[in-house]
Amino acid sequence: MKIFPAIDLFGGQAVRLYKGDYDQMTVYDPEPLNTVRKFEAAGAKNLHLVDLEGAKTGQTTNLPTIEKLAANTGLFIEVGGGIRNMDTVRRYLEAGASRVILGTAAVTDRAFLKKAVDAYGEKIAVGVDLKDGYVAVKGWTETTAESAESFCAAMREEGVGTLIITDISRDGAMQGTNLALYRDLSARFDLNITASGGVSSLEDVRRLRELALYGAIIGKAYYTGAINLREAIEAAK
Repeated sequence: MKIFPAIDLFGGQAVRLYKGDYDQMTVYDPEPLNTVRKFEAAGAKNLHLVDLEGAKTGQTTNLPTIEKLAANTGLFIEVGGGIRNMDTVRRYLEAGASRVILGTAAVTDRAFLKKAVDAYGEKIAVGVDLKDGYVAVKGWTETTAESAESFCAAMREEGVGTLIITDISRDGAMQGTNLALYRDLSARFDLNITASGGVSSLEDVRRLRELALYGAIIGKAYYTGAINLREAIEAAK
């Protein structure tokens, strides 16, 4: 299982939200490249980036920061947050991203999703943000009527290979990950599933690995010191 340490970007800084609430934001590093260097030193091979401003507005507000990070690291970088047209996909890939994550657009614009998958294949992933079992969009500010199961089935039909599944209720709450959710979805769907939200202990990492998931994202637990990244990477192997 791959470990993706996460950096959420707002105003060019590394921040974290509590349960997706923009009013409950903590700045962890004014210079995200410093954090990337720490990830590398711990043995990380992958990096998960989210443009929080982009998630709300659809604009590539933090593109200069992402370009800087990509130019100064050899990590596999996946980027999400407000990617809603082919031009934005292209700009992120040209900026050095290894994979882009479609969120809101994968729900609201299936024609765009199909075009992106047809053009870039496995460089396209879809982020599935869940609130009470239903897909949430627009930076988690709106909840749709589409269930997790129906959405995953639709993504498989569209040719998407990688899904990043976040349980919003667990995100940043340090209450453990939703193992039942990932067990159910990984059993039902032949997809590369990455767990996101609430991965807050080495035990979480071990139990997710036992589900044979593709990956796990570690965010707040790293920043608070609850998880040692080097140990998590070893536990995931």
